Amino acid sequence: MKLNELTEKLIILGGNASPDTEITGIAYNSRSVKEGYIFVAIRGLQSDGHRFIPAAVKAGAAVIVCESAPEEEIPYLLVENSRLALSLLSAAFFGYPAKEMKLIGITGTSGKTTTTHLIKHMLEETTGDKVGLVGTNGNLIGNEPIHSEFTTPESLELQGLFRHMADAGCAWAVMEVSSHSLAQDRVGGLHFDVAAYTNLSQDHLDFHGTMEAYAQAKRRLFDMCTRACFNLDDAWTHVMMQGVTCPMLTSSASEGTAADLKAENIRMTAQGVTFRAVYRGEAEEVSLPIPGMFSVHNALTALSVCLAADIPFHACAAALCTAKGVKGRVEAVPTGSDYSVIIDYSHKPDALENVLKTLRPVTKGRLITLFGCGGDRDRTKRPVMGRVAADYSDFVIVTSDNPRTEDPLAIIAEITVGLKDSATPSVTIPDRIEAIHYALDNALAGDVILLAGKGHEDYQIIGHEKHHMDEREIVSDYLKEKGIL
Repeated sequence: MKLNELTEKLIILGGNASPDTEITGIAYNSRSVKEGYIFVAIRGLQSDGHRFIPAAVKAGAAVIVCESAPEEEIPYLLVENSRLALSLLSAAFFGYPAKEMKLIGITGTSGKTTTTHLIKHMLEETTGDKVGLVGTNGNLIGNEPIHSEFTTPESLELQGLFRHMADAGCAWAVMEVSSHSLAQDRVGGLHFDVAAYTNLSQDHLDFHGTMEAYAQAKRRLFDMCTRACFNLDDAWTHVMMQGVTCPMLTSSASEGTAADLKAENIRMTAQGVTFRAVYRGEAEEVSLPIPGMFSVHNALTALSVCLAADIPFHACAAALCTAKGVKGRVEAVPTGSDYSVIIDYSHKPDALENVLKTLRPVTKGRLITLFGCGGDRDRTKRPVMGRVAADYSDFVIVTSDNPRTEDPLAIIAEITVGLKDSATPSVTIPDRIEAIHYALDNALAGDVILLAGKGHEDYQIIGHEKHHMDEREIVSDYLKEKGIL
């Protein structure tokens, strides 16, 4: 591929590279450079890619794309923004694969993962199309998992993933769009058929500095879309909607708020939510097996997106009712009993607090929290997790998570420091399977048992080895053994 075929959308400020240069690949890490590659020098948070130009040249780079002219004698192109240049070059290199699919983007602090999975399911059910997904829990092409390290991958990997999706026959690509990816132009040059906003709460201020800057980073998504969907119940929505010129579809679960899509007659239990969805005079009953008010908002956002994508309302609602939620995210596990078991990935203090606050209103009996902390990880959060569990639970079971190379008893001892001054009763059972059995044996009618920390994981790491351990299987097998299921 010739250089001029890749640079047609770049604004080039200067340079000496020949437009006829044959290009064999693109890299932004000098260790990935091969003969004939373009090396894009990016100024990162911890290092400056311009420092690695000599290494890229030594590895065989044919052209350097940079923000300041290199000292080396090497063909180069000067640009104002290397990150945006990487996005545009990557899209051209892979043949603009996003244009071969309908692209949907979801941004917000919380709810992105669940909402994208709901949308994927609804699109598959209503259209019969293959749908790709880019998100925190991993990437999917149909049902095929594709590994990634980031919520939104760097633009080079993202465009490669889109190429894979398009070649596999995906008609849609649904993706979580993080504030980092917007601020760093990882999604630069993309255009979304539908973009949606969930909510904004304090997060990532180490990167953005202020909530205002954080909001403005997310706001950029709505300059890149054909149709936009907004949750009117969030305090920052007015910022997101400022200056938006494309058609908008709004949703709300609050009485007295005028919106295109409303949730009425909301009923919540430990097993999920049910509500009446009203859209421009039409009404449909919706149920979702994910408890908590946030599930209503996620469902409204998913419905909004599919409506904006021209899927009929009745079909949208019917498809949503068949969704199973997201593995390990406030996931209800069948018990065949009058108590509930919820599995959630909450392995940090704020996440644990949030899920307990979600479960408290739907708990008729006791709220029982079973959790541990990972070994070889942040030790300072352990007593904090203990305190959070004690403050928001009626009974606490401290056990192991992934102890890795640490002594499980030592980890538990640090957790229980946070329980010492609490009146909340607790017990420590180092073996997690035994701890789950104990919780099931002692559950009473109306109790909600939260198994926190493992979530979607189906393994436990002890030492350096992974051992199969799926909490769904543990609950199911034990209850079958007891003759309950």
